[in-house]
Amino acid sequence: MLDLKTPFIFSLVALSVSAAAQTDESPLQGDHDELEHIEVKRHFQPYRGNVPLIDTPQAIDRINADTLANEGITRFIDALDFAPTVVRQNNSGGMFDSFAIRGFSGDENNPSGYLINGFNVRGYSGNRSTVNVQTIEVMKGPGSALYGQGEPGGTINIITKKPQFEEQGYIQGTVGNFDKKQVEFDYTNGINSDMAYRVNGSYEDSDTYRDNVFFKNLNLNPSFIWNISDHTSLSYQMEILDQEKPLDRGVFILNNDFDAVDAEDFYGDVRDGAHEVKAFGHQLVLNHELNHNWHLLSGFAYRHSSFEGQSSDTELSEGRQLLYTDPSILSRQRRTRDYQAQDLSLRFELSGAVDVAGFVNNVLFGLDYYNYHIDTDYRRWRTAWGAGDTTYSIDPENPDYTIFRPDVTPTTLTAEKQKGLGFYAQDVIELTDATKLLIGFRVDKFEQDILNKLSNEGQEQDQTEVTPRFGFVYEINDSVSLYTSYAEGFRPNPGLDSDRNAFAPEETTSFEVGAKWENIADMFSGSVAIFDAEKTNMLTAEPNTGFSATLGEVESQGLEFQLTTDLTSDIRLDMAYAYIDAKTANEVNNLDWGVPIPKGSRLINIAKHSGYISLNHFTSIFEKEAFFGVTMRYVGDRLGQTTDPTFILPSYTLVNLAGSVNISDELSMRFDVNNLFDRDYFENSYHQLWTMPGSPTNYTVSVKYQF
Repeated sequence: MLDLKTPFIFSLVALSVSAAAQTDESPLQGDHDELEHIEVKRHFQPYRGNVPLIDTPQAIDRINADTLANEGITRFIDALDFAPTVVRQNNSGGMFDSFAIRGFSGDENNPSGYLINGFNVRGYSGNRSTVNVQTIEVMKGPGSALYGQGEPGGTINIITKKPQFEEQGYIQGTVGNFDKKQVEFDYTNGINSDMAYRVNGSYEDSDTYRDNVFFKNLNLNPSFIWNISDHTSLSYQMEILDQEKPLDRGVFILNNDFDAVDAEDFYGDVRDGAHEVKAFGHQLVLNHELNHNWHLLSGFAYRHSSFEGQSSDTELSEGRQLLYTDPSILSRQRRTRDYQAQDLSLRFELSGAVDVAGFVNNVLFGLDYYNYHIDTDYRRWRTAWGAGDTTYSIDPENPDYTIFRPDVTPTTLTAEKQKGLGFYAQDVIELTDATKLLIGFRVDKFEQDILNKLSNEGQEQDQTEVTPRFGFVYEINDSVSLYTSYAEGFRPNPGLDSDRNAFAPEETTSFEVGAKWENIADMFSGSVAIFDAEKTNMLTAEPNTGFSATLGEVESQGLEFQLTTDLTSDIRLDMAYAYIDAKTANEVNNLDWGVPIPKGSRLINIAKHSGYISLNHFTSIFEKEAFFGVTMRYVGDRLGQTTDPTFILPSYTLVNLAGSVNISDELSMRFDVNNLFDRDYFENSYHQLWTMPGSPTNYTVSVKYQF
C-alpha cells in the first residue's frame, strides 16, 4: 500500500544532496494569464545549461498556461493535441497517458515516459492534470545523449508552476454534461522577502460518455522556494495523486463495421469497481551561481506510485471468443492487478561559458543516477480453448451483472530492479556570431534484475552504452535560424516477454534538418523540420497473451510544420501539420499469433497526416474583456491492430469552441464545446475487440474567482 510518511522523511533527510533549477525561460505568449508572471534572470535549465531553445538544433513545441486556459484544457493528454507529431496510443483501458512522438512510442503495456522539471517520471501517474503546468516543452528528435532513456521521436518536459512572492490565486468551479463536476485552485504568497510557497490542486468527480465508467481524481501540489542568497536558491515540490476509474477496453468492431458501434457501450462488470492509481512524489532542488559564467545544479527526486484493481475484459483469442460465431455471446477474461513502483533519481550538473582558442564554448557536464523498483502482481482467468466455454460470457446487448465470477490465478509475479548511472557532456561552440556547433555524448551504465516469483528464477543483464549527438545552427538573422542534427539513443525495456525472458534495450538513431523563426516583423513564429529515425528492439503488444513482444526494427520519416501569427493586435492564428511515415524495417514473425508482419507494415495508431488550425480573438463585450476561439483538428486513418493490416481506424475532423468573459476584475466565466458537430470517431485501438470510441459532443461551463 502507499506509505506517505516514509518517502517524505526520506526527502527531508536528502536535503543536503538535492535538486535543480526549475524556471521557465521565456515569458507567456500573451497577457491573458492573470496569475503567472515568472521572472527569470538567466537561461539555466536542467540538461540545457545556458543555451536558450532558439540556439538548439531541434524543433520544439511550447504549450504554455495561456493556451491551456484559453482552450479549457485540464488534462495533459489533451494538451498534447497542440503538438501535431504527438498522437495518442492505446492507454491500457484509459488508466494512464500514452502517446507516440514522430511515430515512436514505448511499450504499449506501460505509460509513456516524460520529464517533470527535468526528472524522468517512471511508474504510474494516471490521467495527469494540467493544474500545476506552466509550460509543456515537446522537444522533437532524440534527446538521449542528454536526458537518457529517450525516444528518438522526442522528449516531453513539463515545467511546473513555481512559488511567487506576491499574493495571487484563484478558485474555479466547472460543470458540464455527463455529470462533470470539477473544482481547481491555485494560491501563492511570500513568507518573507526570501521565502515563498505555493499550493494548487484539483478534484473531479464525473461520469463519462461511457456507460458505468466514472472518473474521480484528486491532485495536490504544494511547493516552496528559499532564496538563500543572491546566488543560491533551494526549492521543494510535492505531488499527491489519487485517481479512481474503471478500466475500460472500449467497444468491439466486427467486419470493419464502425457504424454499428454505440460509443457508450461497456462490456465490463460493474462489480469490479474502479482501478485506483496513487502517487506520492518529491522534488528537492538546489540552484547555485558560482560566478557570472558558471552555474551548478543538483537534483533529487523520489516517487512512489501504485496501480491496483480488477477488470473484466473482452477475450481477444479467436479460439476462445464466441462472439465471432454468435453475436449474442461475448467471451471475457477476469483480471486483477497490483503494481507498486518506487523511483529515486539524483542529478549533478555544471554548466558555463569559457573561451578556448578564441571561440566561446558553452559547456555542460552532468552526472545522474536512478534506482527504480517495480513489483508486478497480475492474475487472470480466461475461457477454455475451443470448448465453447460460456462461464463468464455476456450478451453485449443485455449484460447480466449477477453471473458467477471465476477465481483468478497468478500469471505474472515479478520483482524488477533497474539501476542507471549516466555521465553526459555537451559543448555548443560559437564558431561565429551566426554559427554554432553542438557536440555531445552520454555514457550509460544500466543494470536490470528481474525475479520471476512463479518459477523463482531470475534474469539479469547489464549494459554500457555510449550515445553521441551532433548539431549545427546557422542564424540568418536575430529571428531566423537553420539547423541540422544527428543523434543516437538508448532505452532499457522493462519486464519479461511471454517466455519470461528479459528484453534487449532499444537503440535508436535520428537525423533531421529544419528551420526556426521567432517574431518576424513582430508577427510570425514557427518551425519546419524534416526527419528520419530508426529504432531497434521496439516493443509491441501481444493481444493473445497480454504481454509485450519485440517488433524488431522500425523506422519513421516525415515532415512537420508549425506557425503562429498575429493577424491583428487582437486576433491570433495557430496552425500545425505533420506527415509521419512510420513502419517496420524488417519482416517479423509473431509467434503468439503465428502470422508474419511484413517489412513496411504501418505502426499501430500512427496517422500519416495530422494537424490543426486554431483562431483566437481577444475582444470586449459591454466593455468587459472577452475571448473567443475555434479549433479544427484533423487526424488521418491509423492501423488499429498490429497483426491485422486490414483493420484501419477511420480519419476524423473535430471542431472545438471556447470563450470567456471577465464579468469583473475578480470574476470571469467561460464555456467550452468539444466535438461541436457530434462526429463519430475512434481515438485509439489495441485490437479490433478493444477499440476506444471518441466522445460525442461535450460541453462545460466554468466560473473563476481570482485575487
